Amino acid sequence: MDVETFRRHAHELVDWMADYARNVENMPVLPKVSPGDIVSRLAPSPPAQGESFERIMADFDSIIMPGMTHWQSPNYFAYFNANNSFPSILAEMLTASLGAQCMSWITSPAATELEERVMEWLRDMIGLPREFVGVIQDSASTATLCSLLTAREKASGCAINRHGFSGERFTVYCSREAHSSIEKDVRITGIGSQRLRRIALDN
Repeated sequence: MDVETFRRHAHELVDWMADYARNVENMPVLPKVSPGDIVSRLAPSPPAQGESFERIMADFDSIIMPGMTHWQSPNYFAYFNANNSFPSILAEMLTASLGAQCMSWITSPAATELEERVMEWLRDMIGLPREFVGVIQDSASTATLCSLLTAREKASGCAINRHGFSGERFTVYCSREAHSSIEKDVRITGIGSQRLRRIALDN
């Protein structure tokens, strides 16, 4: 794909995105499919030759879209809805174009310093003390994992990171309605799911 072909198809995709945003409230929130319906319509092996953008979009519209849960629908009330916005979509287009690798300052100085400043803005907006700092996590699961690792190392004086477990026993408490990442991350941190206590909420 050359740059002008990319430009043309990118404009087509933006039109598709805008149409989707305008019409999503009229779509069924949950797809009417059964397990295996989508994969049965996908080729069992990859194409030997690249396919046209038109063919790819036709497959996307006829195979993928009927199997999508529309989290952006105003009729969606499970988990968390509205997980993007028009500004965030535009921002993601920029970040995808840059292909930035943001794992440290040297790999992307601007991204690192922008993240630091945005976290300071967020801290100030919600009224946390100025000594609070943080980083942006990519999901609830990784945010939970970082929190549990931080608590584990604070409780052990950072000994587990250095030497591994040597008989320490920790207990993690959460509500029965807590995110599924809690138990998963209790296992990943080595604390163990038997040390997780789920507490019923008072009505």
